[in-house]
Amino acid sequence: MTGSGTGTTKAAVVLLPTHKKLAPHEVAVHQVLAQKIAQLLGAEFAGLYDRTVHKGSGLYFVPSDTLIARDRHDHLNIRSIHDLFGGVISEPFMATKAISHPLPDDATARPPGWSDEFHRQAARAVLGGFTVFNLADAARAGKHLLANGPVRMKPVLATAGRGQIVARSEQELTQAIARQNEQEVSHWGLVVEENLQDVVTYSVGQVQVAGMIASYHGTQSLTTDNRGDTVYGGSRLWIVRGDYDVLLQRALDDPVRQAVQQAMAYDKAASTCFPGFIASRRNYDIARGTNARGQVCSGVLEQSWRIGGASPAEVEALTAFHQDPGLQRIQISTHEVYGQNCLPPDAHVLYEGDDAEVGVISKYLQVEPYECTQ
Repeated sequence: MTGSGTGTTKAAVVLLPTHKKLAPHEVAVHQVLAQKIAQLLGAEFAGLYDRTVHKGSGLYFVPSDTLIARDRHDHLNIRSIHDLFGGVISEPFMATKAISHPLPDDATARPPGWSDEFHRQAARAVLGGFTVFNLADAARAGKHLLANGPVRMKPVLATAGRGQIVARSEQELTQAIARQNEQEVSHWGLVVEENLQDVVTYSVGQVQVAGMIASYHGTQSLTTDNRGDTVYGGSRLWIVRGDYDVLLQRALDDPVRQAVQQAMAYDKAASTCFPGFIASRRNYDIARGTNARGQVCSGVLEQSWRIGGASPAEVEALTAFHQDPGLQRIQISTHEVYGQNCLPPDAHVLYEGDDAEVGVISKYLQVEPYECTQ
């Protein structure tokens, strides 16, 4: 069967496991989204990829994480954005928030493929901070940043805001560093960043599937999980048919416009500086808040070149655009709610149950009227 407008034939869509361990609720949502993507492509959903069963060039992959080094996946025949929902990058650190900051000038660890040019091009699109690849560099970078206020330490493999520590003194910094996994830091990196208050987190992104392009901006919300931790609670997205230039034609508030432009600059730098990089799904988190010196700052926190929290809204928008060729924009919100809750009557439920890892959780989306002022 032929995918809409791509000029390529996809017989089946398959989920592709990676090193990333998924909770049961994530597996369930990924399956729902892969089924919807298969419908867009006019293909069969064939479940989890099995190398002994699924062969040939007619496969479309939905990996659980960004794929590292295309040559390690030659047998998958992934050659372009038309072959997967997600991205491919050449080195592990490139797939995480580690790329969002430069190395300290006195860094003693520098991973293969590190690009100083990326940080020159993206300098105005990120917040103040450093990425390090050993704990000694983390201590020096942290002390440097402490001179201007509290420091936020972020393990790059953690998601939904988990694992982050704010240090307000050298003693707290030392304690925070002692809690890091040294082997993980050496392989993936660790972010040491200035801490912001009164933060609003924007989402800006773009997806390309079945010959369609959708771009969006939105805001994220936080919630409390079953352990009492503050975590990601969903996003409200304003999505348009077309590239970022279509998004910028809308009447955007200044902070939103700046967030879109910063995401575009970051995205362009990545495309320019990382050889072999491809991504059909590009999502950027941009934080806007106030630092310890009272300055309002805005910058990209991290990228997601894989299926993620906003993907239910992305795929729903693509489905709506596919079903109605005249539809040009749509507003969709995603929700992640912990504990027993009564869901709204217009909820499109993606998962509802007692997850073995996170407890009772509901994940759903709502299609809402598009607010033209956004």
